[in-house]
Amino acid sequence: MYWRPGCGFCAGLERQMNRAGLRFEKRNIWDEPSAAEFVRSVARGHETVPTVTIGETSFVNPSIEDVLSAIEEVSL
Repeated sequence: MYWRPGCGFCAGLERQMNRAGLRFEKRNIWDEPSAAEFVRSVARGHETVPTVTIGETSFVNPSIEDVLSAIEEVSL
């Protein structure tokens, strides 16, 4: 999960992903220039977070339902 400090949407999605028992890596786009560059590459030049990559697909500001559905599809 790509995130940044102070992002309420990031905190909300992180809580939901933790409740769902998902394991994930967090990358702070303010501390990691390469993470920020990646987010811009999938978010039309913007640093929109949270951004989540599952398999080969990236989701910009996804809902927990989007995340769970994508995980299910990758697992099939």
